[in-house]
Amino acid sequence: MKRSILIILIFCLLAPISYAQLWKMKRWEAVGGVGPTFFFGDIGGFSQTKNILGIRDMSFLQTRFAINGSLKYRITRDINVRLSMTYALLHATDDRGSNESRAYEATTSGFEPALIGEYYFIKNKAENSYLFIRGKQNFIKQLINSLDFYAFTGIGGLAYSVKGNDALVAHGMTNSGFTAVIPGGVGSTLIYSPNLNFGVEVGGRYAFSDFLDGYTSQYSKANDVYYFLNFTVTYKLKTGPHGLPSFR
Repeated sequence: MKRSILIILIFCLLAPISYAQLWKMKRWEAVGGVGPTFFFGDIGGFSQTKNILGIRDMSFLQTRFAINGSLKYRITRDINVRLSMTYALLHATDDRGSNESRAYEATTSGFEPALIGEYYFIKNKAENSYLFIRGKQNFIKQLINSLDFYAFTGIGGLAYSVKGNDALVAHGMTNSGFTAVIPGGVGSTLIYSPNLNFGVEVGGRYAFSDFLDGYTSQYSKANDVYYFLNFTVTYKLKTGPHGLPSFR
């Protein structure tokens, strides 16, 4: 009897410690994502006097898409670093805005590698005890306990190629280039299972170039900016004996 009580006490003391370390067993995560892009360059858009906070510049005509693949590594439970690779299409047109008579239009394709750090300012309560709580709570409480919220930033680059319409080509345009970009934004993930997460992320990129649409205006006061709305699926990889991801 005494022996049984001792075993139970030891288990109760060690269990919280072991649960708190469960995330270390899956420090690597493979992420895939897809979603729309929003581009703010020198083609298209309304003048600032007609466009409070740039809301009128967000239109279906300017929207294209991006595909992303990333590999994450969890440094701590609250801090991740990820290597991100994104292929994106950006679009700009004067068909709607303050310069319709100019009639410029450009489609930009780009490849963006980036190194990004994530900080989870709200961490889920389900991850370390997932197998023990699933099915024992109401849906709303289980959903709230399974959500992460994070902010991210980093450094990247964009290799881009621009295809313009006849009016833009006749004016003279920059066909391609490479620029550094600064990503930043926020995201949320839902812990669906011990191996699978679903998420959404919104992030902007500030480019160190004003020619992503092949054109810059004499009235331009800032470099180009673009945004991704990324819907993601994450698969957690086991940590191998040497700290590398295991695919077994």
